[in-house]
Amino acid sequence: MTRFPFIIWFFSHLFVPLLRMTEKFEFTSQEKEDILSLYNQIKQEIGSSLIEGDEEKMRRYLGDYIEQNHVHRDMFGLNPILLGFQTAQLIVEEIGLRRDAVLAVLLRSSIEDGHLTIKEVSSNFGESVARILYGLQRIRNLYKKNPVVETENFRNLLLSFAEDMRVILIMIADRVNLMRQIRDTRHTEAQREVSEEAAYLYAPLAHKLGLYKLKSELEDLSLKYLEHDAYYHIKEKLSETKKSRDEYIERFILPVSEQLKKAGLNFHIKGRTKSIHSIWQKMKKQKCDFEGVFDLFAIRVILDAPVEKEKMYCWQVYSIITDMYQPNPKRLRDWLSVPKSNGYESLHITVLGPEQKWVEVQIRTERMDEIAERGVAAHWRYKGVKGDSGLDEWLTNIRAMLESSDGLEAMDQFKMDLYEDEVFVFTPKGDLYKFPKGATVLDFAYHIHSKIGNSCTGARINNKVVALRQVLQSGDQVEIMTSSTQKPRQEWLNIVKTSRAKSKVRLALKETQVKEGLFAKETLERKFKNRKVEMEESTMQHLIKKLGFKEVSDFYRQIADGTLDVNQVIDKYLEIQQGEQPVTGNNVAQSAADFVLDDSKLSPLTSTLSDDVLVIDQGMKGVDYQLARCCQPIYGDKVFGFVTVSGGIKIHREDCPNAPELKKRFGYRVVKARWSGKGSSQYAITLRVIGNDDIGIVNNLTNIISRDEKLILRSINIDSHDGLFSGNLTIMIDDTSRLESLVKKLRTVKGVKQVDRI
Repeated sequence: MTRFPFIIWFFSHLFVPLLRMTEKFEFTSQEKEDILSLYNQIKQEIGSSLIEGDEEKMRRYLGDYIEQNHVHRDMFGLNPILLGFQTAQLIVEEIGLRRDAVLAVLLRSSIEDGHLTIKEVSSNFGESVARILYGLQRIRNLYKKNPVVETENFRNLLLSFAEDMRVILIMIADRVNLMRQIRDTRHTEAQREVSEEAAYLYAPLAHKLGLYKLKSELEDLSLKYLEHDAYYHIKEKLSETKKSRDEYIERFILPVSEQLKKAGLNFHIKGRTKSIHSIWQKMKKQKCDFEGVFDLFAIRVILDAPVEKEKMYCWQVYSIITDMYQPNPKRLRDWLSVPKSNGYESLHITVLGPEQKWVEVQIRTERMDEIAERGVAAHWRYKGVKGDSGLDEWLTNIRAMLESSDGLEAMDQFKMDLYEDEVFVFTPKGDLYKFPKGATVLDFAYHIHSKIGNSCTGARINNKVVALRQVLQSGDQVEIMTSSTQKPRQEWLNIVKTSRAKSKVRLALKETQVKEGLFAKETLERKFKNRKVEMEESTMQHLIKKLGFKEVSDFYRQIADGTLDVNQVIDKYLEIQQGEQPVTGNNVAQSAADFVLDDSKLSPLTSTLSDDVLVIDQGMKGVDYQLARCCQPIYGDKVFGFVTVSGGIKIHREDCPNAPELKKRFGYRVVKARWSGKGSSQYAITLRVIGNDDIGIVNNLTNIISRDEKLILRSINIDSHDGLFSGNLTIMIDDTSRLESLVKKLRTVKGVKQVDRI
């Protein structure tokens, strides 16, 4: 009783009186019991790591927190103090964290409500606790920017922002706890959002940190809330087959156990049913029902072995089992010799067991099993940054620390610093992009789109106006500012850091020079005409060389920027024209019959761009785009834009067969689009025609098309069988109204049964 004075005093002297005096918040009797029970469990686990005075200070802060009416239930009606104790128990029992992490979890809600400051925590509980809370606060601020979190970049940003790896572990545990508590909530939409985030953000993080048990729980709970019917269908099937499955496992294990005992090995064996989520994934991947999934369970042999003999013992078990049951060599997975990048070590084999059923057997030691279930600091190696700067050194240092002390305690003093060469920044819509350290606002602008980069004048970073040469920092929210009068400049090549931006600046500069050259040439020709001087190309070339220009473009650029006076150029031209011109090979006259066109001087054929007007997103015109080949949109179709990985925009029809999947999986990359102006463009569309194979029916179809001068038949592909024909007609057409008219005409042809646009 004397071992837990704080919680008893808390309820009897402080908590109960506070409950009487506040109307804003009430603890239920069950919540009181749960908090007391959790406190006892946590204290028993981490009591030795607590510092004198921790309990008294915590009592004071929690007491003030309740007394000043800062405690409020969340949208699910959950008690934040109870949630804190539940998460604290989870990080202690499932992950193995101690004092600093537990105190940070219990103080977190006080920090978020502004009741406590990081500085106060640092002075009262130490720098390590404050550092964890600072990391949690930074990540909370990231969420205020409405990020698109279902990206690898956002997971990387979380890792780089957290600094202390315990921050990420607490976030994972906190999400597991929340998923457990919202089972019966009426707020189904909020439950769905929490579950989706757990599935595509927290479960992958848990997997990459080696926390397989928590990862499986997150995936199963997400499936339960997101696909209720599938979850309970598999759960019921597992319950129905449990008895027969347990009996089979027993028949498999019994002879194996006898042989392992004869070999003098210390071990225990357990049968593990695959998670509901992994079974569901197999059903979808293999396109089968529950009965079609054969490997519903795995047998795990866990050895008690000294570290130096672990591999030898594991391979000894492998030899014994494969002598008893036929192995499948294609399914051997050796993660003993080369562990997974997150530290996972195990030997997986698949053997043909009784009744000719394939059984997966996992062979590992107690140490390996502990790592696989909970993760250990030595194995927090993130897959996505393999080989990145600092990673190998970081991992080596951690392992060295583990050899000399308890790894979990060592982590209390260690920061994670994997992303020193990368920064992650947001768009205003929450999209997240990765850049090399030192990248600028101009790099960001060109990453979004070439036209945005070319017209960039600066940006608003976190609502503060900055210049285009401003260096980006991780977590910045960047909104590019543009001007129609802005043009790329030569010095921009020194501002941008990415090769992508540099190439776009060079291309823009070249295009600008071409435009200026054309403008200057038109100006020069107009001046010649005004002075009634006929401009000959050969004489002009001679003049350009005489003026000292090696490139014609340099000559016209100087005219464009005013360095060369046009009137002086014309005067020089007249001097040359009136003087004696040397005859060169270029001046020799040829008859028309002898003229041979030099093919190398021909411009390559290019497809003409659409001159119809397409407005993309919020009133943007003139943005480069391509029409998707999968649905072949034309003027008049209801369309939407999709931002591709390369940064370009593909235009799809709203009824495109790929539209539902694009919007479901990549909704953050979908932009609005609509036709707003008609030009003279024509588009290729394909019509599928099916009908009776009557004499002359194909001619009748093609005659309808040929009679319309605005329609062009590009190709026809007909297949006839069993008195029916089916064919594809590819036609150049200008809009949907003409398409509808054509389809109506084709359907009137005798014998035609079906005409559909593909």
